[in-house]
Amino acid sequence: MRQRKQPFPDPRPQCGEREAPVYSTDREHECTGARRFLLCSPREVGVNSARESRESLESQWWAPWEQTGLLAVDRRGGADVGRARPEPRGDLSLTESRELWPLQGPETRWSSLVASEALATGASTEVRQPALQGELSPLLTPLCFPQCAGEENWVDSRTIYVGHREPPPGAEAYILQRHPDNRIVSSKYTFWNFIPKNLFEQFRRIANFYFLIIFLVQLIIDTPTSPVTSGLPLFFVITVTAIKQGYEDWLRHKADNAMNQCPVHFIQHGKLVRKQSRRLRVGDIVMVKEDETFPCDLIFLSSSRADGTCHVTTASLDGESSHKTHYAVQDTKGFHTEEDIDGLHATIECEQPQPDLYKFVGRINVYNDRNDPVVRPLGSENLLLRGATLKNTEKIFGVAVYTGMETKMALNYQSKSQKRSAVEKSMNVFLIVYLCILVSKALINTVLKYVWQSEPFRDEPWYNQKTESERQRNLFLRAFTDFLAFMVLFNYIIPVSMYVTVEMQKFLGSYFITWDEEMFDEDSGEGPLVNTSDLNEELGQVEYVFTDKTGTLTENNMEFKECCIEGHVYVPHAVCNGQVLPGASGIDMIDSSPGAGAREREELFFRALCLCHTIQVKDDDDVDGPRKSPDSGKSCVYISSSPDEVALVEGVQRLGFTYLRLKDNYMEIVNRENDVERFELLEILSFDSVRRRMSVIVKSATGEIYLFCKGADSSIFPRVIEGKVDQIRARVERNAVEGLRTLCVAYKRLVPEEYESVCALLQAAKVALQDRERKLAEAYEHIEKDLILLGATAVEDRLQEKAADTIEALQKAGIKVWVLTGDKMETAAATCYACRLFRRSTQLLELTTKRIEEQSLHDVLFELSKTVLRHSGSLTRDSFSGLSADMQDYGLIIDGAALSLIMKPREDGSCGNYRELFLEICRNCSAVLCCRMAPLQKAQIVKLIKLSKEHPITLAIGDGANDVSMILEAHVGIGVIGKEGRQAARNSDYAVPKFKHLKKMLLVHGHLYYIRISELVQYFFYKNVCFIFPQFLYQFFCGFSQQTLYDTAYLTLYNISFTSLPILLYSLMEQHVSIDTLRRDPSLYRDIAKNALLRWRVFVYWTFLGVFDALVFFFGAYFMFENTTVTSNGQIFGNWTFGTLVFTVMVFTVTLKLALDTHYWTWINHFVIWGSLLFYVVFSLLWGGIIWPFLSYQRMYYVFIQLLSSGPAWLVIVLLITVSLLPDVLKKVVCRQLWPSATERVQQSAKLKASVAAAPGTDAPLVKDLLPRPRHH
Repeated sequence: MRQRKQPFPDPRPQCGEREAPVYSTDREHECTGARRFLLCSPREVGVNSARESRESLESQWWAPWEQTGLLAVDRRGGADVGRARPEPRGDLSLTESRELWPLQGPETRWSSLVASEALATGASTEVRQPALQGELSPLLTPLCFPQCAGEENWVDSRTIYVGHREPPPGAEAYILQRHPDNRIVSSKYTFWNFIPKNLFEQFRRIANFYFLIIFLVQLIIDTPTSPVTSGLPLFFVITVTAIKQGYEDWLRHKADNAMNQCPVHFIQHGKLVRKQSRRLRVGDIVMVKEDETFPCDLIFLSSSRADGTCHVTTASLDGESSHKTHYAVQDTKGFHTEEDIDGLHATIECEQPQPDLYKFVGRINVYNDRNDPVVRPLGSENLLLRGATLKNTEKIFGVAVYTGMETKMALNYQSKSQKRSAVEKSMNVFLIVYLCILVSKALINTVLKYVWQSEPFRDEPWYNQKTESERQRNLFLRAFTDFLAFMVLFNYIIPVSMYVTVEMQKFLGSYFITWDEEMFDEDSGEGPLVNTSDLNEELGQVEYVFTDKTGTLTENNMEFKECCIEGHVYVPHAVCNGQVLPGASGIDMIDSSPGAGAREREELFFRALCLCHTIQVKDDDDVDGPRKSPDSGKSCVYISSSPDEVALVEGVQRLGFTYLRLKDNYMEIVNRENDVERFELLEILSFDSVRRRMSVIVKSATGEIYLFCKGADSSIFPRVIEGKVDQIRARVERNAVEGLRTLCVAYKRLVPEEYESVCALLQAAKVALQDRERKLAEAYEHIEKDLILLGATAVEDRLQEKAADTIEALQKAGIKVWVLTGDKMETAAATCYACRLFRRSTQLLELTTKRIEEQSLHDVLFELSKTVLRHSGSLTRDSFSGLSADMQDYGLIIDGAALSLIMKPREDGSCGNYRELFLEICRNCSAVLCCRMAPLQKAQIVKLIKLSKEHPITLAIGDGANDVSMILEAHVGIGVIGKEGRQAARNSDYAVPKFKHLKKMLLVHGHLYYIRISELVQYFFYKNVCFIFPQFLYQFFCGFSQQTLYDTAYLTLYNISFTSLPILLYSLMEQHVSIDTLRRDPSLYRDIAKNALLRWRVFVYWTFLGVFDALVFFFGAYFMFENTTVTSNGQIFGNWTFGTLVFTVMVFTVTLKLALDTHYWTWINHFVIWGSLLFYVVFSLLWGGIIWPFLSYQRMYYVFIQLLSSGPAWLVIVLLITVSLLPDVLKKVVCRQLWPSATERVQQSAKLKASVAAAPGTDAPLVKDLLPRPRHH
């Protein structure tokens, strides 16, 4: 009988030999030519003898498993077939649903069931195959697990049947699997759940929930104020937010419907059928035409191009507009018709959906006429993502692997973890303080009320006599009810509209960044991006900037300068004193002759540079059209994600070797004799930032197999066994000191037997579904060794425009700048000198592996600590920006290996001491350079500083995928929209086109946003203290009867109408100094450092200012009323007139204080400030001048008009406003004269210059000059 093929065939040749298999539970046993399987001993399932009957086995094995629900038994035609359920439960983990085994029949079938508990406890048993086919087969068959040594049991993978076709007979059984359809649902709500779900989400906010409780208290108990006073503002906030969110969700519904109903072509029974996108299922074969968007995530099967490639753009996914090349599966790229595709028998095993756009792990089993399937690995180059667009290709065929909400595009809808700014944290602390004040006020008034009523004659005045039921109530219950009533009366000290105003300020303020035309880059056509508006003010609090080097500080525009072969230096042109000599030959040597036999190595070096890369040649021809002839003389246009590769290939082209193209898996190059050489591309060992090298394995026309490897010197030199290492190392170090980027090139020849071993090792790693990256890394490490060194290259990466000015400005602002790079130390140090991070006077301290090898880490750290602490104290933020001539300026250089030693935990627990010592050294250095850094080490550095005892605000800026980890780790992450894709920009909080724009982002926008939001928060608390403290004072004059001082309408509209718009506009438009001044004088940034405007001292000042103004309002009006002011008709003022007078003075005072604090006046400021005051007056006249039919009593009728008719009232209003504003005016005048800050000195200087420069007839600024404008493309 033919043995059934395994569900997961192993592609390694040695595993497929026809030897008798050995079955064993030893999972770590190496595969040595015979296939091994996992086996549990009989005792694991309660079978005492290997010869027990089928009935005993069924009763003891099937029944218990069937009862657990993990297994279903289907008895068909006399054969019992077990099926594992797709959803594992209990203590046993199962793979996806598959046919397991028959209990009858002589044919042996292998289970894909994985019982981890049994594996953990089972005894190791080895049995040769003949025994398995005999007496033990009924028992052993259900318990054998096909697994070659080192192979995992994948519980996080899925199997897809291409075209929903069952595998051929003898292959694994076809089990229908459930996957979501292709509907995209980006909306949050439906018609039915919008109201309850939206209310639930809004009341999860503490402020909204607090006011809901207050509103319910007002409904339940007898409170001094109407429930309308709390309910209407809360209803307004909830309604406005719900309308905004509902409208946004309605737009998402429209977009979803348009996307889900677009037509898609797919293959059904060999014919092309059209249906809606939402009806696609996993396994459907789809046809996509040029300029169409892929409807789901597809595995690329074939295309109309003969080479099986297609070009796509992913601008809607990651913003990259460049064309990317994807490759069809090798065994299916020849299927060009619907009939060919429909006849495909294949299954795909791949990872479960995950959101990383640039990673995919899978493999495809193609069943041809042979019994064994052809297994091919699948990677991101075979995956076509939903949202990408097909370009320059007539059509492609692909099979759906992820649909609907499982596509990578849909998974990326999920937002990143929220970062909270220092201002938001301070605001929450202040809210807690005011909540404590509120509770204290309510408690004090409750106690005083019962103390006051303890005397009999005060207990029940005639106008407030209690009923009998009230007298019988429990004292504690009465006190608690009174406490709640006072809480309601004073609850307005918590600003209900502050959260809404802050959100609006952040949302609207973010547009000022995107509209900034000075931050628009004409070359790239890119402007700044705001991915989150929650951190606008955090830009004004940055203390540490961590920046990448390549592509961030530098242009990432590489230019080939020279190469060193066998110790001899070659340049593309003759150079004399840095000038290119006219008429120079294409290749020149600038040192001695290489001697005989060097030409072969020289040409081998150039061939290595022509072959060891992943460059694509740009095709400008028509869709699917033929290429121009290589001999046409037209220079090639190279495309690569790495500018280094393009520079090297273009450089070697000037040295006589030209890379033409990759066609039919053959790389074509033109040598010096203008002959075309063809090399078969066998393998690519891709570059990664951990290995820091890449390799290719190629086969020449003569049959010789080469491995060419290029990478960083630290990565290549340890793997070299032959070559002129010392000469090449010396040249590499010299070029690095000059700031050039260096790469080393090596090779080795592979004999056929060695290549077969390498191929098997790589294939085994490529088809692994679990830990593929780790296995590939181990395989690369094994292959890339015993190399022969050929030479090295030098590439120049120029510094970005104004990068040095930006770093200098940041240092003057008191910000410490750290450079984190993967480059070698000498290259990075040269760049730091060029961008003025290090000055010529800077004494460099090295904490590198080389120095640690000479001394112990402990000694090096203590020696450096002693050096930097020799001078007085730590380098503080203020002293750091203006180093005196006699103060030594230190710079620290550390490499990745040394950092690993510092961060590595030790048995004696001394790691923490090393970290603190390292941090102390860093605090006393003006700049730090971290070189040879892996991506995760960059994040470690940021986290180390972020969690230090000072808890400084950190910012990370970078342009590549290797910078994403530190961008996410920092308080603020900024991506540079560069040439290495948009992964950094997509994962950042903000994105800028160039590093130079960071200067304005921090020193201007960050400075202004912090000032504005800080003033907004303090002002809100101030005006609410002014509002509620008179209520507190009034209780001492009304017997603590919970009588309100203000009318219900005033209580309701104070925060949402009378005083809300002026502060919102102030927080959007205010400029305490001009933008030019902020840009010109970076030291002003230090005035707002460390949350200076939200410190406790400032908070207490604003609170006491509110208390003082409240005392003036209340007692000023009280003393006026003390002599019983009489109106013109002979009546006296009552309590509502008294409260209206206090309220009028308060509204005018808090609004005029904002006017006094405004430095940047526009017509909008005038309109809003004076318009708000006018609105209050008009509203009061209408509210008290009309009998409103919906009011049960008219207590405010004619009150405001009567107040304005009194001459003393006018005098009191003007006098109290003046007295209230006087302390703030005096404080500003005195402080500016005696203790002016840097900002105040600049303000005075600007006013003086403006008064001198002012001339009659000067035009007022235009509105268009006062408001930021959107940029038009």
